[in-house]
Amino acid sequence: MTVHTPPAQRVSVVVGDDGVARCGWAANDPEYRRYHDEEWGRPLREERALFEKLCLEGFQAGLSWITILRRRPAFRAAFAGFDIEAVAAFTEADVQRLLGDERIIRHRGKITATIDNARSTLALGESLTELIWSFAPAARPAPLSDLGEVPAITPESTALSRALRARGYKFVGPTTVYALMQSSGLVNDHVAGCHLAPAG
Repeated sequence: MTVHTPPAQRVSVVVGDDGVARCGWAANDPEYRRYHDEEWGRPLREERALFEKLCLEGFQAGLSWITILRRRPAFRAAFAGFDIEAVAAFTEADVQRLLGDERIIRHRGKITATIDNARSTLALGESLTELIWSFAPAARPAPLSDLGEVPAITPESTALSRALRARGYKFVGPTTVYALMQSSGLVNDHVAGCHLAPAG
C-alpha cells in the first residue's frame, strides 16, 4: 500500500489517548499523528510545497515515510527550502556537499534527480501545480472501509507518472506518484471511522 505506514500495520482505525479516531498507521508516533491530522490528504496547491513533496516522495522510495518526515527539516536546509530556482542552479559541488550531509538520505541518484526535477519544473512552460492537479480523480462516493482497500497504483497515478517522466522527471513511478496524490490531497484515503474520512 502507498499510505505512509509500516507494512505490518493492519488496524484500520485507532482511537488515540486524546479520544480522536485516526487511520491506524498514525496511531503510535507523535510525528505521524501530526502529519496525519495536519497534512495528509489535505489539498496542496502551492508550487514550492508540491515540488518539495514530489522530491521527498522520491527520497522515500525503499524507505519508511517516517524516516523522511523526521529528516524533513534537514532536507529543507540542505535543499534551499526547496526553492525551485535555487535547486535548479545546484552544481556538482552541491551534489558533493549533499553526499556528505549525514542529516539527509545520501543517495546520489535521488540527489541528482531532485536537481534535475527542479530544472524540469522550470522548463515546463506551465505550472507544476496545474499539471499535477489535472490528474486528480473524481472523489470517491464513500470512504474506503479499511486500509486493505487503499490502492498502491491507480490509472491516474500511472498517467501522471508517465506525463512527468515525459517531461524529464525522475523517481516518479506510479507508486511514488500515488503517494504524492495521497499526501497532497488529490485523493482522500482516510478510511471510514477516521475523523478526517470524507463524507460518504
